[in-house]
Order: sequence, then structure tokens, then C-alpha cells
Amino acid sequence: MAAAFPDLSALVADPHTAYARLREAGPVHRVTGPDGTPVWVVTRYTDVRRLLADPRLSLDKTHRLPDHYSGFTLPPALDANLLNMDPPDHTRIRRLVTKAFTPGRVERMRPGIRALAERLLDAVAEQGRADLVAAYAAPLPITVICDLLGVPHDSRRDFRDWTDALVAPDPANPGAAKQAVVAMLSYFPRLIADKRRLPGNDLLSDLIDVRDGGDRLTEDELTSLAFLILVAGYENTVQLIGTAVLALLDHPDQLAALRDDPDGIDDAVEEFARYDGPALLAIRRFPTKDVEVGGVTVPAGETVMLSLASANRDPARFPEPDRLDLDRRESGHLALGHGIHYCVGAPLARVETRIAVSTLLRRFPALELDVPRDDLRWRPSMRARGLVALPVRF
Repeated sequence: MAAAFPDLSALVADPHTAYARLREAGPVHRVTGPDGTPVWVVTRYTDVRRLLADPRLSLDKTHRLPDHYSGFTLPPALDANLLNMDPPDHTRIRRLVTKAFTPGRVERMRPGIRALAERLLDAVAEQGRADLVAAYAAPLPITVICDLLGVPHDSRRDFRDWTDALVAPDPANPGAAKQAVVAMLSYFPRLIADKRRLPGNDLLSDLIDVRDGGDRLTEDELTSLAFLILVAGYENTVQLIGTAVLALLDHPDQLAALRDDPDGIDDAVEEFARYDGPALLAIRRFPTKDVEVGGVTVPAGETVMLSLASANRDPARFPEPDRLDLDRRESGHLALGHGIHYCVGAPLARVETRIAVSTLLRRFPALELDVPRDDLRWRPSMRARGLVALPVRF
């Protein structure tokens, strides 16, 4: 008999306590998922890190048994992305993406991101208070990712709404996610056609032209990749900025330390990601062969969920894991993955978070919460950890 998966309300309110209980009870658990199908949840750092890089755990849904969880069901034009692929297709597409998504491109974006952060804070500075999610943490990455892809300004509000509807569906509007998929499925082919007619200095134009020998992206691969870059590039960064600021407000000593040493922001972002990263769980995987985890055999074809949040709070890997410590010297958090599926946009997420947090602290030295801590609300998602709003005064 499978145990119940932690209740969604418990995960939303306090995922780290829920996963700590699972981690302490054992390294792997066969539970009943939210949709009623069985899922294996892996909780400990050593196992999670090993399995993230284990080629026997496939992302290809064709390896799934029919009565097990498979994640989002998307049309082929959006489903042919890196989160559903194994080598050799994954290797080919990631190599093509890497040719366009270069470190040099990210570095050239720094001045624009800094200027954007300043403008967003200028807009609220005289008000003395703001919802940092709506006014800052959300518009910064959606603007950056849309600039990167070359999305026209008049479509950007739609992109943010579509992404929110997919990642954290509103229970009061169950049809919103499907409507978002339909809208994206209609929009992306038109945008790609426009870029073919009139290429720009943007990532999507480069992806249309990128080649590696005789390889290039198919139409479905190109559309799916644009979809993935938008959703992941926006969602991960907005949530990381929000939880990073909240973590500092919850730990005044660490906030003071970072103000005294602003050059410590690079290490601080790694600790923010470990402490309360945006992804509670890695994308589902399906063993192509039976896999042994902590003395338990996980059969081929069943669904495996690797808990990044649990691994990053594992006391066997990180001493005092529930404490935010910007001087922490233990590296190797898994917030952005590990192995061949490590987040291709990680350098951009890091740069955006460093600039967003450091600019905020410099501009508003008296920053504090504007509501009781217990009044903060979290988005209703078992996968993506993020605040609905972050009211502050300054």
C-alpha cells in the first residue's frame, strides 16, 4: 500500500518540514501522487545527485508505464523540448542551444539588467512601499527573457499570464492552463515566422539559423525550445528573487552581513538557491531498468520524482541545513539540477538574481516586511516554490 503524497496545502505552507519527514523516514518512498497514480519520491542528497545523472532514468515519456504520472500533457509542437528527451536527441539539441545561448551573450546583458532593475525601483521609490513580486521580481525576468527571445513589447503581459497559468494553476479557473497552451501554440509559430522574414539580434533568430554540421532544429523542436526558455527563464528567476529577499528579511544578521559586504552576492545567491530554491522537485523520470535506491528496488517504467528541496536541506550534506548561512562553504546544491540536464539558463538566472538583490539592498537600506510574516501566501504548486506577493516598506 502506497503512502499518501504530502498534502498540497502542507507543501505550499511548509515544504521543507514535509520533505524532512519523508527524508528522515527513508531514502525513497512509493506514494500516491496528487492525481492518484503512484510516484516514487527520492529524498536524500547522495541519492538525488546520483540519480540526476543516471542514464537509466529517462525523461522520455515513452518509457512510462501507462498508469503512472507523466507530468504536463502538451501538444507535439510544445512537447519536443529538452525536458522530455534523452541522448542522442537531447545531446544534439542542447549542443545547438549552447551555440546560441553563450556566456558572452549573458555577459553582454548585464548593463541592461542593471538599468532595468534601477528603473523598476525608481517607479516605486517615492511610494515607500510595494509588492516586490508584482513590481520587481516578476517584471524583471519576464522583460529580460522576452528581450533575449526577441518578443515584441505588446505581447509580454500575455507571456507572463500564460506562464503563471501553466506553472501554478488557479483552482478557481481550471481551464486557464489549457487556454494558455492554446495561446502559446498559436503565438510561437507566428513569432518564428516573423523572425524568419526579419531576423533580429536575439536568441530566437539565432536558434532559427543555428547549425552543427548537418543538424538544425526541426519546427517542433524550435517551437518547443522557445516555449521552454520562456517558461523556465521567467518562472525560476522570479521565484528565486522573491524567496531570496524573504530569506534575508527572515535573517537580519545575514541581511546586515550582505549589506556590509556587497561583494559577497555571488556566494549569497548560491545559498539562496540551496536554502529555498524555486524547484521543489526535478522533472519526473522513468527508469528504463530496475534501479536500486537505498536498498529499495524501483521497477522500470514507474515514475520517479527527485526532491531537490529535500536534498538541499539534507543534514548529511549541509550542516545546520535549515539555517541561512551566506558564509557557507559546503558547495554542490542541486537547485539548478545536475548532470546532462543541468539548467541551460543557470548563468542568466544567477546574473539576474545577483543584480536584483544587490540593487534592491543598495537602493532601500531600510527594507522590511509590510505585513505579518504569517500573512504571506505561497503559490499553489507542488513543483514550483514561489510567493504570491511580497509586500514591503522602505
